[in-house]
Amino acid sequence: MSSKQEAAKTVKAETKLPPVPEAVLKRRKANLAKAEALKKKTVETRKAAVTKRRAIFKKAEQYVREYKKTELETLRLKRQARKNNNFYVPPQAKVAVVIRIRGINGLAPKPKKILQLLRLRQINNAVFVRLTSATINMLRIVEPYIAYGYPNLKTVKELVYKRGFAKVDGKRVPIVDNTVVEQKLGQHGLVCVEDVVHEILTCGQNFKFAANFLWPFKLNPPRGGFNQVTRSYCDGGDFGNREDEINKLVHRMI
Repeated sequence: MSSKQEAAKTVKAETKLPPVPEAVLKRRKANLAKAEALKKKTVETRKAAVTKRRAIFKKAEQYVREYKKTELETLRLKRQARKNNNFYVPPQAKVAVVIRIRGINGLAPKPKKILQLLRLRQINNAVFVRLTSATINMLRIVEPYIAYGYPNLKTVKELVYKRGFAKVDGKRVPIVDNTVVEQKLGQHGLVCVEDVVHEILTCGQNFKFAANFLWPFKLNPPRGGFNQVTRSYCDGGDFGNREDEINKLVHRMI
């Protein structure tokens, strides 16, 4: 064998890589499989998110059509009543928005307990309440300390979207996306914020869960201030039932 062949053989032996250990090969294979599974899961998650988003959008459109239909029907009944020289009497309200406007000075134990049951522990706190014979009696007992009335669609939306926080494990959590709603209310068929708004506005069968899901709204003092919190609204004051006029007060406090 010539010296050149021996030199080439020596260089080839020196440049030959050592065999890869079996453990390293197994780890590489496992990491590759894990990366493929993660990639597949990411694609499936994105597809599911797109499908869910489209379903929520369709549901929101359905709610808008429902609200518009109700509004047109009410307008038709009003015109028909006016045409016949009559009056249109709207159906009895099912939901009230209740705002606490006074503190604890001179507060008796019974009204104090009712305010705690209504979750109105601070001034300018607001909650949605289903109007039943029991809750109406409770509102009458604490009437000198609250202002309440019947919210419209705009009021409900502004409270939920602008001042809405969720109650998750006893904590006040901001509603940044629909995931929070779905995790807490998905078992009741409520998967997005629009579902919560619709359930509260129409006083649906899951109203209790939707109202308890929302943390009591923390509102600002009304722009322009109150007139006189120690007098009834009927006498030029602020406390008591305002009916539809509560919407103007809420807009001044958001």
